[in-house]
Amino acid sequence: MTTLREDVAAAVAAVREREPLVHGATGSVTRALVADGLLAAGARPMLTESREEAPVLVTSADAFLANLGSLSSDGMGGLLPTARAALAHGVPWVLDPTAIGAAPVRTRLAGELLDLGPTVVRGNASEVVTLAGGTGRSRGADSTAEPSSAGGAAHRIAAHHGCVVAVSGAVDLVTDGTRTVRLGSGAPALTRVAGTGCLLGALTAAHLAVAAPFVGAVAATAWLTIASERVGHLRPGSFRIGLLDALDEVTPSEVAQGVDLSWE
Repeated sequence: MTTLREDVAAAVAAVREREPLVHGATGSVTRALVADGLLAAGARPMLTESREEAPVLVTSADAFLANLGSLSSDGMGGLLPTARAALAHGVPWVLDPTAIGAAPVRTRLAGELLDLGPTVVRGNASEVVTLAGGTGRSRGADSTAEPSSAGGAAHRIAAHHGCVVAVSGAVDLVTDGTRTVRLGSGAPALTRVAGTGCLLGALTAAHLAVAAPFVGAVAATAWLTIASERVGHLRPGSFRIGLLDALDEVTPSEVAQGVDLSWE
């Protein structure tokens, strides 16, 4: 039986070898970083959100990301049909409920998407608490809660909806309702560049094409956080570019062996 670190290394290597096509419905503010980050990791981006095209194009993808960041009217109309099309064609998908809580439209939409049964839910602590029916205070896309406070909510979502839940923060948490792992790696600079959470959702989607959901969510988090530590000394503008380079440079074994993993 392989260890989790061995599974993480194999998942990172598989993304590079298989170059999965990720269909991402994501916010206009972060779209460039998501696309460039996927390419740096070896995956291929297809970022289309329109109601007319997205439900058709997702059927040819290896994975789908439903990200609620900076929603356009077209994006809001396209997310549910695209998620339904992904489910109908066996395409694994990630729900990233960006900035839900204070925003009533996206909060309702996130609940409807959750009821469809995503493979992985990835969000910050406030978003996960809100998605579970609690009151998760947030400031825009930023969380005011720590991942440790969202552990119960993450377990409830995972158990009730049969999915994996990944909570990002200073110490990340990934659970499938039975197993839970915490990841303590990552540079503080990740919070100073717009879109790193969206990129993590996209990397998680890429891993769903090559690995089991729990391993995929852990591997995506490990890859991004270890890459961030490599360039964490840089100022925000340089860090953004450096992060893309580090995603390309870091090896599967460096990701697996370098990440701070602990079972709960």
